Amino acid sequence: MLAQVTNQIPGGGDAIALTGAKLGIGIFINFVLGILMTIGIGLYAPCLIAVSLLGMNAKTGFPIMMGSCAFLMPVAGLRFVKKGALATGTSMSLSLGGLPAVLIAAYIVKSLPLNAVRWLVVLVVLYTAAGLLRSAYGKAREAEPVAA
Repeated sequence: MLAQVTNQIPGGGDAIALTGAKLGIGIFINFVLGILMTIGIGLYAPCLIAVSLLGMNAKTGFPIMMGSCAFLMPVAGLRFVKKGALATGTSMSLSLGGLPAVLIAAYIVKSLPLNAVRWLVVLVVLYTAAGLLRSAYGKAREAEPVAA
Protein backbone atom coordinates (compact mmCIF):
# COMPACT_ATOMS: atom_id res chain seq x y z
CA MET A 1 0.00 0.00 0.00
CA LEU A 2 2.88 2.35 0.78
CA ALA A 3 4.37 1.60 -2.63
CA GLN A 4 0.98 2.37 -4.19
CA VAL A 5 0.49 5.75 -2.50
CA THR A 6 4.03 6.78 -3.37
CA ASN A 7 3.43 5.75 -7.02
CA GLN A 8 6.08 3.01 -6.97
CA ILE A 9 3.56 0.41 -8.19
CA PRO A 10 0.10 0.80 -9.75
CA GLY A 11 -2.67 1.30 -7.20
CA GLY A 12 -5.43 -1.28 -7.27
CA GLY A 13 -7.45 -1.72 -10.40
CA ASP A 14 -10.95 -1.49 -11.79
CA ALA A 15 -12.16 -5.00 -10.96
CA ILE A 16 -15.26 -5.28 -8.79
CA ALA A 17 -15.10 -9.08 -8.56
CA LEU A 18 -12.53 -11.84 -8.50
CA THR A 19 -12.56 -15.19 -10.30
CA GLY A 20 -10.38 -18.26 -10.44
CA ALA A 21 -7.10 -18.29 -8.55
CA LYS A 22 -7.43 -14.66 -7.43
CA LEU A 23 -10.78 -15.46 -5.82
CA GLY A 24 -9.21 -18.40 -3.97
CA ILE A 25 -6.30 -16.23 -2.83
CA GLY A 26 -8.70 -13.52 -1.67
CA ILE A 27 -10.80 -15.98 0.33
CA PHE A 28 -7.68 -17.50 1.90
CA ILE A 29 -6.30 -14.06 2.83
CA ASN A 30 -9.63 -13.02 4.38
CA PHE A 31 -9.78 -16.30 6.32
CA VAL A 32 -6.30 -15.66 7.75
CA LEU A 33 -7.21 -12.04 8.52
CA GLY A 34 -10.30 -13.29 10.36
CA ILE A 35 -8.11 -15.56 12.49
CA LEU A 36 -5.76 -12.67 13.23
CA MET A 37 -8.70 -10.45 14.17
CA THR A 38 -9.66 -12.84 16.97
CA ILE A 39 -6.26 -12.24 18.59
CA GLY A 40 -6.42 -8.47 18.31
CA ILE A 41 -5.09 -7.66 14.84
CA GLY A 42 -7.50 -5.49 12.87
CA LEU A 43 -9.09 -6.71 9.66
CA TYR A 44 -9.98 -3.51 7.83
CA ALA A 45 -6.58 -2.09 6.85
CA PRO A 46 -4.98 -5.43 5.86
CA CYS A 47 -8.12 -6.36 3.89
CA LEU A 48 -8.05 -3.08 1.99
CA ILE A 49 -4.40 -3.70 1.18
CA ALA A 50 -5.17 -7.23 -0.04
CA VAL A 51 -8.10 -6.03 -2.16
CA SER A 52 -5.89 -3.42 -3.81
CA LEU A 53 -3.04 -5.85 -4.41
CA LEU A 54 -5.46 -8.32 -6.03
CA GLY A 55 -6.29 -5.64 -8.60
CA MET A 56 -9.72 -4.69 -7.32
CA ASN A 57 -11.12 -1.20 -7.04
CA ALA A 58 -10.39 -0.11 -3.46
CA LYS A 59 -14.01 0.98 -3.01
CA THR A 60 -15.06 -2.67 -3.24
CA GLY A 61 -13.01 -3.33 -0.11
CA PHE A 62 -15.50 -1.65 2.21
CA PRO A 63 -18.41 -4.06 1.73
CA ILE A 64 -15.94 -6.98 1.78
CA MET A 65 -14.52 -5.78 5.11
CA MET A 66 -17.95 -5.21 6.64
CA GLY A 67 -19.24 -8.58 5.40
CA SER A 68 -16.18 -10.38 6.75
CA CYS A 69 -16.63 -8.88 10.19
CA ALA A 70 -20.39 -9.46 10.16
CA PHE A 71 -19.76 -13.20 9.77
CA LEU A 72 -16.68 -13.32 11.98
CA MET A 73 -17.71 -11.44 15.09
CA PRO A 74 -20.74 -13.49 16.18
CA VAL A 75 -18.82 -16.76 15.78
CA ALA A 76 -15.71 -15.43 17.53
CA GLY A 77 -17.81 -13.93 20.33
CA LEU A 78 -19.58 -17.21 21.18
CA ARG A 79 -16.56 -18.49 23.09
CA PHE A 80 -16.57 -15.43 25.36
CA VAL A 81 -20.31 -15.70 25.96
CA LYS A 82 -20.05 -19.41 26.84
CA LYS A 83 -17.22 -18.75 29.32
CA GLY A 84 -19.05 -15.82 30.88
CA ALA A 85 -16.10 -13.61 29.98
CA LEU A 86 -18.09 -11.07 27.98
CA ALA A 87 -17.65 -7.50 29.18
CA THR A 88 -21.28 -6.52 28.71
CA GLY A 89 -20.81 -2.80 29.37
CA THR A 90 -17.92 -2.52 26.96
CA SER A 91 -19.74 -4.62 24.39
CA MET A 92 -22.86 -2.46 24.56
CA SER A 93 -20.80 0.75 24.39
CA LEU A 94 -19.00 -0.44 21.28
CA SER A 95 -22.26 -1.61 19.70
CA LEU A 96 -24.00 1.69 20.37
CA GLY A 97 -20.93 3.65 19.25
CA GLY A 98 -20.92 1.66 16.04
CA LEU A 99 -24.28 3.07 14.98
CA PRO A 100 -23.10 6.66 14.50
CA ALA A 101 -19.74 5.36 13.24
CA VAL A 102 -21.51 3.68 10.31
CA LEU A 103 -23.25 6.95 9.46
CA ILE A 104 -19.93 8.81 9.67
CA ALA A 105 -18.32 6.24 7.39
CA ALA A 106 -21.23 6.30 4.96
CA TYR A 107 -21.42 10.07 4.60
CA ILE A 108 -17.98 11.46 5.50
CA VAL A 109 -15.33 8.81 4.90
CA LYS A 110 -17.02 7.81 1.62
CA SER A 111 -16.48 11.34 0.33
CA LEU A 112 -12.75 11.40 1.18
CA PRO A 113 -10.38 11.12 -1.76
CA LEU A 114 -9.26 7.50 -2.17
CA ASN A 115 -5.60 8.49 -1.90
CA ALA A 116 -6.28 10.05 1.53
CA VAL A 117 -7.95 6.82 2.67
CA ARG A 118 -4.93 4.85 1.43
CA TRP A 119 -2.56 7.09 3.39
CA LEU A 120 -4.74 6.65 6.45
CA VAL A 121 -4.55 2.87 6.02
CA VAL A 122 -0.74 3.02 5.71
CA LEU A 123 -0.53 5.06 8.93
CA VAL A 124 -2.84 2.67 10.80
CA VAL A 125 -0.84 -0.37 9.66
CA LEU A 126 2.49 1.26 10.62
CA TYR A 127 1.14 2.34 14.02
CA THR A 128 -0.23 -1.16 14.70
CA ALA A 129 2.99 -2.82 13.57
CA ALA A 130 5.05 -0.53 15.81
CA GLY A 131 2.78 -1.35 18.76
CA LEU A 132 3.07 -5.08 18.15
CA LEU A 133 6.84 -4.90 17.84
CA ARG A 134 7.10 -2.78 21.00
CA SER A 135 4.93 -5.28 22.88
CA ALA A 136 6.97 -8.24 21.62
CA TYR A 137 10.23 -6.51 22.49
CA GLY A 138 8.96 -5.73 26.00
CA LYS A 139 7.97 -9.37 26.56
CA ALA A 140 11.35 -10.56 25.27
CA ARG A 141 13.13 -8.24 27.72
CA GLU A 142 10.98 -9.51 30.60
CA ALA A 143 11.91 -13.09 29.74
CA GLU A 144 15.69 -12.38 29.81
CA PRO A 145 17.41 -13.63 32.98
CA VAL A 146 18.76 -10.91 35.23
CA ALA A 147 22.54 -11.12 35.69
CA ALA A 148 23.59 -11.40 39.34
